[in-house]
Amino acid sequence: MSKSHISIPALLKIEAGVNAHVGEFIKSSGFGSVVILFGNGLTEMFGGTVLDSLKNSGVDVLLHQELDTVDFNDITDLAFKLPKTTEAIIGMGGGKVIDAAKYIGFILKIPFISVPTSSSSDGFSSSSASLTIHGHRKSVPAKMPYGILVDTDVIKSAPRRFLYSGIGDMISKISSCYDWQHEEDEGHDEVNDCAYMMAKKAVNSFVRTPFDDIESELLLKELLDSLAMSGIANEIAGSSLPTSGSEHMISHALDSFLEKPQLHGIQVGIATYIMCKVTDHRYERVNTIFTKTGFWDYCETLDLKVEDYSKAIDLAPSMKPTRHTYIQEEKYRELAKALLTEDEHLKRILK
Repeated sequence: MSKSHISIPALLKIEAGVNAHVGEFIKSSGFGSVVILFGNGLTEMFGGTVLDSLKNSGVDVLLHQELDTVDFNDITDLAFKLPKTTEAIIGMGGGKVIDAAKYIGFILKIPFISVPTSSSSDGFSSSSASLTIHGHRKSVPAKMPYGILVDTDVIKSAPRRFLYSGIGDMISKISSCYDWQHEEDEGHDEVNDCAYMMAKKAVNSFVRTPFDDIESELLLKELLDSLAMSGIANEIAGSSLPTSGSEHMISHALDSFLEKPQLHGIQVGIATYIMCKVTDHRYERVNTIFTKTGFWDYCETLDLKVEDYSKAIDLAPSMKPTRHTYIQEEKYRELAKALLTEDEHLKRILK
């Protein structure tokens, strides 16, 4: 009989005012000495509240500093300079510092506490990190968060583009799950039913949430809850298969040649609509969410080009050559490229 072991967050708080109580949560989890890494400029913005909370709760902050790099060498150098008495590492900020802190937790084998300040992707809850290795971004194994602490008041204060990015990344689970099932149907992989169910439940819960304002407490909490569930789905699967398919390959391809790529979730969201449309899978639902949230309106303000997306579609299969998603099939690549200049929504945002 096979056995499996997965890590899930033991500490999960997603609500208003969380930052003022970080110390209480950390102390109640049994940690007495921590290191905290802040994203660039965040010490002044939010650091005082968090550091005071830790101090008032009797948690010893051995080191706190800002970090604005995901270079593998910089991060590993920092990891082995940390005090040996460090019991947990806290990463507070956006994707860079979260990735750095979770990788440090991984190599030092200490718990990692994720404190995201934006909702731009599910990276705050995943067990992989995107680091720069020899000048190129690579996804590497990292630490599943022991704890996830999200202050929705802070999320609201972030630029709205991060919220649109999070929406795009969340919606991508519609196409990624469809890709994964396709791979099983074609005999190229085997779907983990539990991971598949959790990824689908996460996105379905989000898209069915009623809202009038995308910054409403209910929608924000549902988005963040669903992004956290996505990270757990990956942990169950032992890979990113439940949450990353052809749409992510298109985004990775854009990253590989654009001088200034857009936010990950923006690129992924657009690619999700493209792949759902060419596979005739729930594209109406994707369009409804993008229209109602203003995602399409935001995309129209960006300098997005047809030729870039066309090139990315051709390059996409090479991003993960061992997979067999819909984008690996020439038929769907040709349909996707044709759609760029035929679909009313894509014609509006792509120049």
